Amino acid sequence: MVKNFIFQFIVCTVLACPLLANPGVKKVIVGTNQAPPFSFKDPTGQWTGISISLWKIMAEELGIESVFKEYDLPGLLAAVESKSIDAAVAALTITAEREKRFDFNHPFHTSGLGIAVLQIKRNPWMEVFHRFFSWEFLRVVLALALLLFCVGLLVWFLERKENQEQFGGSAIAGLGSGFWWFAVTMTTVGYGDKAPKSFGGRLIGIVWMFVAIVIISSFTAAITSTLTLNKIQSRVRGPQDLHRANIGSLKHSSSASYLDNNQIPFQDYASVNEALNGLLKGEIDAVVYDMPILRFLVAAEKTARLQVLGTRFERQQYGIGLPTGSPLREQINQLIPAILRRNEWQGILFRYLGESAS
Repeated sequence: MVKNFIFQFIVCTVLACPLLANPGVKKVIVGTNQAPPFSFKDPTGQWTGISISLWKIMAEELGIESVFKEYDLPGLLAAVESKSIDAAVAALTITAEREKRFDFNHPFHTSGLGIAVLQIKRNPWMEVFHRFFSWEFLRVVLALALLLFCVGLLVWFLERKENQEQFGGSAIAGLGSGFWWFAVTMTTVGYGDKAPKSFGGRLIGIVWMFVAIVIISSFTAAITSTLTLNKIQSRVRGPQDLHRANIGSLKHSSSASYLDNNQIPFQDYASVNEALNGLLKGEIDAVVYDMPILRFLVAAEKTARLQVLGTRFERQQYGIGLPTGSPLREQINQLIPAILRRNEWQGILFRYLGESAS
């Protein structure tokens, strides 16, 4: 009888050990997807990133064990809506449409949409050549020549009698002299071979000197701008250019909603990496998506053929998706404000984004 008692005691102790070791541990299924730097797999196959790090901190404090399950973006949204998972942890933008399908916790990061474009490297001197022979430049030159002709005609008319030595002769010769004088006055070369003597001619000359300063300054600024033109140019330089370009984005994403709401056609891609590859291949002119994700992926692309424009638009807030009525929602909402104030969180942002706050 004693032997049976000892045997039963040993069996019960062995079976109870796991429960005693983790008495309050609860397993939860966490859905995620590839959205670096917020959620992605490291070289060892473990999930990491900004959102994942935040979740792991909260999971430790709540005493829960996480089992990660990977989805694409539409699948992730459907899974949290159908309560197939306990939480969706990725780069989920809080939108009114998604709020109708499931719940969000308090936002943990604020950002916006960005635009990735292909860098087009051009020789600045070729840009100068093209600018000088462009219709816009020739039109300005013709307008200036017409102005010089009109002013020269006026000076010749005023000077032809009182200053025949310099502006006299035939009409063509007189017009040529007037044109010449106004040209050298504008350029401040000042040969001094001709000068008006009549009151009207000198008055026009004074006015022209001040006007010429403005004209020369404008020309100098335009040429300097051309010479120092950024070697990297793109057809898309901001959100205002999206309507006249071929855009790529992800279906069911917040960027797709923005494009749809603004009636901007776009090409669907399954992932951001595929969209960026399409950009590299020339299939599209730009990729519109979450700016921090674009910056992270473009920085990882070592060929320096892509760039993310500096303009951030359409403010976004990221949150953790939870099934409607989830008991985790209130617990997470109580934890997040305190976590976001910690130096640990600032270090996570700096590690992945190169900044302490955004």
